[in-house]
Order: sequence, then C-alpha cells, then structure tokens
Amino acid sequence: MLIYVAIGIALFFAMNIGASGAAATMGAAYGGGAIKKRRALLVAALGVFLGAAIGGGEVVKTVGSGIIPTNLLGVEVVIIILFSATFTLFIANLMGIPLSTSEVTIGSVVGVGIAFQSLYLSKLFYIVSFWIIVPIVAFLMALLLGKLILSAEKRWPQLKGKGKWGIWLGALLIFTGFLEAFSAGMNNVANAVGPLVGAGLMDVTTGIVVGGVFVALGAIFLGGKVLETNGKKITKLTLLQGSAVSATGATLVIIASIFGIPVPLTQATTSAILGIGTAKNGFRIWQKDVIKQIIKVWIVSPVASLVVSFSLVKAIVDPNPYTLVAVLSVFIATVGMFSLYKTISREKSAIHDQGGGI
Repeated sequence: MLIYVAIGIALFFAMNIGASGAAATMGAAYGGGAIKKRRALLVAALGVFLGAAIGGGEVVKTVGSGIIPTNLLGVEVVIIILFSATFTLFIANLMGIPLSTSEVTIGSVVGVGIAFQSLYLSKLFYIVSFWIIVPIVAFLMALLLGKLILSAEKRWPQLKGKGKWGIWLGALLIFTGFLEAFSAGMNNVANAVGPLVGAGLMDVTTGIVVGGVFVALGAIFLGGKVLETNGKKITKLTLLQGSAVSATGATLVIIASIFGIPVPLTQATTSAILGIGTAKNGFRIWQKDVIKQIIKVWIVSPVASLVVSFSLVKAIVDPNPYTLVAVLSVFIATVGMFSLYKTISREKSAIHDQGGGI
C-alpha cells in the first residue's frame, strides 16, 4: 500500500513540476505573440518529455543515490522526501512565493541525510556550487548577448520583429522555448522520480518515461495560468532578446544535466532576464527587488523542505521527542520574531504618518 502512496505522490509532484516549470519555458514565445496558448503548452509538453526520455537518467541517479546512501531509502523515507518537497511547494504557492523544485527536492533529501547522520557532503557541496555558478554565468552570458543584440537592432531595425523578419524571429523564439523545455525535462523530472529509483521502486528507464509523461500532462492541463503570468512578465523583451534568455537558460541546464547536477532553471532564466535588462538599462535594474527575491528563493527553497523532511523522520521513522521540541522551538521563535518585526514596522509607520516621526 505504501508503495502506491509513494508513486502517487511522485506523479502528483511531477504534474506540478510540469505546471510550474515546463509551461513557463514557452512564456517568452507566447508573450511575444509567436505562438498560441494551446500550441505553446503542447510544445512545452513535447520538449519536457523528450528531455526526460533522452537525457534525464544522470540527474535521476544523483537525486536517487548521489546524496544519501540508498540503504536509507525505504518506502517510508521516500514518502517523506516526496511529501516534504510537495508540501513545501504547495504552501509556497498559497503564499505566492516562487520556489525551485530542484532545490526543494535536494533540501528534502538532505533533511533525511541529516536526520540519519549520513550524507555525501562532497557531492552536496558540488551541487550547491552549481547553484551559485549557474545564475552568475547566465547573467554574464545574457549581458554579453544583450549588448550584441542591442547593437544589431540599432543597425538593422527589422531585427526587432518588423515585417517578414517577425516570422523567422518568432520561429527562433519557439525553438529556443522548446529547447528550454527539453532542458527542464532532462533536469526536473528527476525531482519526482529520483527517490523512487533510489529505493528500487522503479528502474531508471521506467522512472524517466513515466515521470516525463506526467510532467508533460501537468504542462498541458495545469500550466495555463503559469503561461499567462510568465508571458505577461516578459513582453518587454524583443523576440531576439527572448530567444537569448531561453537559449542561455537551456544551454546551462543541459550542461548541468549531462553532469547529473540538479539545478534551478527558474533562477538561470531570471538571471538571464536580469542580464538582458542590465544591457538595456544599466545597473539601475539592480536596485529592484528581483535581486532580493532571487537570494531569498535560493535560501528558502532547500531550507524549508529540509526542516520538514528532518522533522518527519524524527517524528515517524526515528522518533526523538527532544529533537522535535528543538525544531518546533526554532520554528516558533522564527515565526514570532518575524511577526514582531512586522508589528514594530507597522507601529513606526503609524507614528510617522501621524507626525510623530522624523
């Protein structure tokens, strides 16, 4: 019975990955008017499935056995890992906080490793180094491409998508969006099926095919709202700039996937958009809240799921009331401090508004 629960949670997680991640890869093409909504979702679904089926195996192995020993991955532990990642994403979605599926999943696995005091630290540091390097490289690549595109568009205004050039540039944008979906399939499907493979509940081939199918279904049936939101956010980019963003994110994630490293595609794409924006408007864009958001997401994603999985292990698999009390105390203290900070901020604002402040 527990095996079916684990598989059910994994497939539900896979559909949510498709809805949030895979669908967003076609946002630039849809927002730029290069493709209709239904076709955009179908292209994203095809790309993510092919990416999983062709190149998803290495990341599946990393998530399933590269961070903690496979002997820890009993059915109960697999359910905890998948539930922690899914629950954390669900709560974040309710709060409107964008989290990375890769970081949330790795955080859940690490939480289990810490609970059992068995963790491959060298592999973990290797993965985290990619989380730092990939957004930086994405920004620098997009900054360079942005400068080249601006220069080219000044010299040849038709490259902004006017006339017959719009058709070809639209096709290029659709292709790079497909490539980005392909990279998402290579990297993100492992988040859902990696623990199942590590526990021996599925073999690698079955895992990536079944996971790929459900991520694709999630993109088709649940990705409409994400596509709308993402498309509206990036409409300020020209077709060529949108292609540069998608190509940058896709290239870096594909390279990471070849090495079996789960990385956050959303942060690579956001950093690339930031690079294009810096090329257009200079470093004034760095004053915006997007930088703070990237940093907060990078920290909150793995830590939140780590705490949930650690707590569940100590509550269910390896009961330890003292540890649970300590975790609960830290949680209450954190929430209390945050609430107190908001209360003090409101009071200061009220005093200022009434003329009692500086």
